[in-house]
Amino acid sequence: MTEEEKNDILENENIEKKENQEEQTDVAETEQEKGVEELKKELAELNDKFLRLYADFENYKRLAAKNKEELIKYSNEELMKELLSVIDHLELALQHSANSENSLALAEGVDMTLKEIKATLEKFGLESIESLGNPFDPSVHHAIAQVETEDNEENVVVTEFRKGYKLRDRVLRAALVGVSKKPSQKVQTQETEEEE
Repeated sequence: MTEEEKNDILENENIEKKENQEEQTDVAETEQEKGVEELKKELAELNDKFLRLYADFENYKRLAAKNKEELIKYSNEELMKELLSVIDHLELALQHSANSENSLALAEGVDMTLKEIKATLEKFGLESIESLGNPFDPSVHHAIAQVETEDNEENVVVTEFRKGYKLRDRVLRAALVGVSKKPSQKVQTQETEEEE
């Protein structure tokens, strides 16, 4: 082998080595790019999961705070429901004692006690539901009677059988009421015939 042939062989080997190195570099770069793309994709997924978890946690904190606030706001609800019957009995005692002069001093004592209980409960958010003369509202009234009358419009509360109460904006006990309705046609025609 001549010197020239040796040089050619070496040159060819060098060229092949360079080509192999370039191919290996291209393959390595391609694999590296794929790895980077996969890492970017994984990072985006993890970031999305993190944002969703963070949003869920914020919603949970807000809900827990709201529940805690409502628990505190309405913590006396059961106690107030139980005391409503005491108020009813005191009001009944006042109504019955008003007919007798012998129990005037007792009536004054009951009246003062009733006012004191109501004032104390009002401090904690108890409100009475005003019913008489107001339109019937099924969210705060329970109709137990219909009263035929021409003096009032239809569906107006004309009788209150039991007072209703609210604790702040929540109904503790609906008022038991009688609601007005127009007299039926038969009754009206009978009355007009009797008048004639």
